[in-house]
Amino acid sequence: MDLARGHVLAVVYLLAGNDSITLNLDAGCAVSVLEMIAAFEQASGQKVPYDICPRRPGDVASVYADASHAREVLGFETAFDVADMCRDAWRWQSQNPHGYGDS
Repeated sequence: MDLARGHVLAVVYLLAGNDSITLNLDAGCAVSVLEMIAAFEQASGQKVPYDICPRRPGDVASVYADASHAREVLGFETAFDVADMCRDAWRWQSQNPHGYGDS
């Protein structure tokens, strides 16, 4: 929902006659792979299998995005956190096990 709301804010911005810009739409807080796994395990009630392996050639150690410009220009701030995202993803997948074709 945060991402959808950010896109709506961007469309409103453009429809107001403003020039196109590039913005990061993120929560502004780092989440590790292990934190993401834990959040998804909590949401699904299932263990997520994983292996800790050496970094592959070309893998970056960390990636960060800065959403401050989106906050300044669009008034964008996230309302949901990683736990919310994982719960929502799990709920949708559980209700649509074959994807969008399940109507």
